[in-house]
Amino acid sequence: MKTNKISENHIKIGSLAALAAIFIGIHIAIPDFYRTVWQLSTSGNMMGTIDYLKSFGIWAMAISIIIDIVINIVGFLPSIFISTANGVVFGVVIGTGVSWFAETVGVIISFFFMRTLFRHKAKAVIEKSRMLSKLDEYSTLKAMIIARAVPYSPNGLVTALGALSHISYRDYAIGCLIGKLPSVAIEVFVGHDVVMLEEHATRLTILIILITIVYGGLWYWHRRQKAKQVLYKIKHDLDKKKTL
Repeated sequence: MKTNKISENHIKIGSLAALAAIFIGIHIAIPDFYRTVWQLSTSGNMMGTIDYLKSFGIWAMAISIIIDIVINIVGFLPSIFISTANGVVFGVVIGTGVSWFAETVGVIISFFFMRTLFRHKAKAVIEKSRMLSKLDEYSTLKAMIIARAVPYSPNGLVTALGALSHISYRDYAIGCLIGKLPSVAIEVFVGHDVVMLEEHATRLTILIILITIVYGGLWYWHRRQKAKQVLYKIKHDLDKKKTL
């Protein structure tokens, strides 16, 4: 038991040291990186973000991936500005691929640190809270796919809920990988077409209508399924009482 505790502490210390080394390395290579990313993300300066990426020339894609990963590790900064910029700089298809990869990596790393550093505290919180215990029942692969598939959802919150739950690393990673694709694609396409509105006004309108229909339909279907489950449970409980 003591050996496991020591090993776990070594993992925590090693993980934090590795993350700190990476962050310091980025600062040494690009001294104004964090200040610029903070300003761009908090101000929502889209054209500034696009120009910033373009200024790195052939390294633009690598810098974009680093920005997206860092933002998703931090958890509280919006990633929509970099997703939109990726669509404009690299095109919507490649931009979607870049954003999907970077965001998925970022939320998985963030989950790892949240789970590793706060696992025991999270477990105690869940056990004491009826609400969180109920929430944990839905911490499945399917639930994570659905949570990640919602565009413009707060990545940090979803990651925190996952870390607080009993979902496995495997299911979390797969859920993010699958769920992130449609949400990121929507964010990249919509963001790109908003910036390039004069050229893509018609496509943007059609896209918004399709998104509304698809997600509205899925929401309605989910509500119907939940209602059926509740009715089935009520009927099952009534039948059980009758037999008694």
